[in-house]
Amino acid sequence: MEYTFTLKYQIAEQGADLDELIERLGAAGCDDALVGMGQPGRLALEFAREADSATAALTSALADVKRACPEAKLIEAAPDLVGLSDVATMMGVTRQNMRKLMLGHAASFPTPVHEGSASVWHLAEVMAWLQTRGAYEVDAPMLEVALTAMQVNLAKEVEVRQLRPEICRELRSLFA
Repeated sequence: MEYTFTLKYQIAEQGADLDELIERLGAAGCDDALVGMGQPGRLALEFAREADSATAALTSALADVKRACPEAKLIEAAPDLVGLSDVATMMGVTRQNMRKLMLGHAASFPTPVHEGSASVWHLAEVMAWLQTRGAYEVDAPMLEVALTAMQVNLAKEVEVRQLRPEICRELRSLFA
């Protein structure tokens, strides 16, 4: 199965030979990715990777990038964090339709990761919610990639070495 996803990285701006970096990425196995370097100090790789699972695809891509560019710092695996417009586009409906669903089912619609003038959700949670409603066709490989990307991002944000065990235990009981 082919899985499509994007990995975004922070890289050193100073003295980086971008052509050499692209060569290293290709040699390390990232020849199935489109490389973007629009912003100084940023690297985005859009993969179309063959694998047995989305987890295998993402973890092998992460390992390939690490091998090619060990100093690169992962910013985000995508698709994961999305707004209503993003979800609407992926599901083939209007933003107004998504907003109506969110407001009309406030008690069961997934809770946003960030709520504000631009609210953000985990794509996997919204897609899974839409799937349970039965009226929306959810692309299974995209849902699998979104679930895996969410796990990668959560693991990145909550590195075990950063957590203090006593606070972690207390907070887990409060979040339930």
